[in-house]
Amino acid sequence: MLYKEFDLRYGAGLESTGNTMVTIRDVAEKSGFSVTTVSMVLSDGLAAKRISGRTRTHIWKVAKRLGYRPNLFARSLRSQRSHTVGVIVFDITDAYCTQILRGIENHLRPAGYFPLTTDLQNDRSQFQRCVDLLLGRRVEAMIAIANPAFLNIGLLAEFARRSVPAVVIGHELQRGPVSSIVVDNQSGTRQVLQHLYELGHRTVAFIKGPKSLIDSQQRWQGVESFAHDVSLNINPDLVVEIKGRNSTYVEGCELTEELLQHRPTFTALVAFDDLTACAAIRTLSKAGRRVPKDCSVVGFDDVPGSAFYNPPLTTVQQQLEMQGSLAAEIVEELIRAAVEKRTVMSKHRKVSPQLIVRDSTCPAPDS
Repeated sequence: MLYKEFDLRYGAGLESTGNTMVTIRDVAEKSGFSVTTVSMVLSDGLAAKRISGRTRTHIWKVAKRLGYRPNLFARSLRSQRSHTVGVIVFDITDAYCTQILRGIENHLRPAGYFPLTTDLQNDRSQFQRCVDLLLGRRVEAMIAIANPAFLNIGLLAEFARRSVPAVVIGHELQRGPVSSIVVDNQSGTRQVLQHLYELGHRTVAFIKGPKSLIDSQQRWQGVESFAHDVSLNINPDLVVEIKGRNSTYVEGCELTEELLQHRPTFTALVAFDDLTACAAIRTLSKAGRRVPKDCSVVGFDDVPGSAFYNPPLTTVQQQLEMQGSLAAEIVEELIRAAVEKRTVMSKHRKVSPQLIVRDSTCPAPDS
């Protein structure tokens, strides 16, 4: 028989020890038990419970000594399940994506699922191709880490059309078959402005995010909401907006220089994200404005480097690993429902962010 090790009937294991591939038949021969008994034990399913503990222990010891590993591919062909989850990210080099990926993997691996990750590299045209590739590998569900700049409802509908359980992170959905995880952006910026207000800041400058991002609108709504509650005046001359589709360090510097040309002199600056905040700190320092003594600066995201900037950045932590873990938890539940042929409603979660206070903020001058 060609490739004796590829035994679909028993889900044989393949492992190389030198030039030898260890199979269930090898374990059966060395342990003295039948292939059927060994297969039930090593599959570790319900049938294994009918076998005595002493026998199971002996078989596992023999399998370990021989270096046996299960052939997951053969097992998936037999069960018609791959135990894999497709993960689509808009840019795998983006710190936002990498932290979410860690949360996804930390949940999926102990649950027995393997994530297959594909990177769009910020190219919208690759979305359909990536979906096709993942479905061609029989993934049981998908998680998409969204870039709201280009991932629209039309693209998300592709998941529903393919009848594949799916969760989108970073794009708020309120109905439909696709589940979603988002951060409460309004809560985050309310915390930022409350922190500055309690430090005595009354003249605050703002660098808003791009109009194309829903996050920008939500974060600005949080600013306006808190300002209204405490009757804090927002000077329109101290509000500038990122013009590109995404923030960049260069534009962050340019917008901060623009703010410095206006009066009155602001004592605090709220940036759309950490990248922009770091650019602002650099520009303020070059202009002779000390951070935070002359001007406090706050970001949003809490990317890994923000704690090590000079000064360490006060920012809003989006709980990105938690978002990834929650998405994986939802996906696991959706897969279980599909296997059991149960109908389950899509789920939508909004994660509460946390303000992380570091050294880039302090009481306002003369407050």
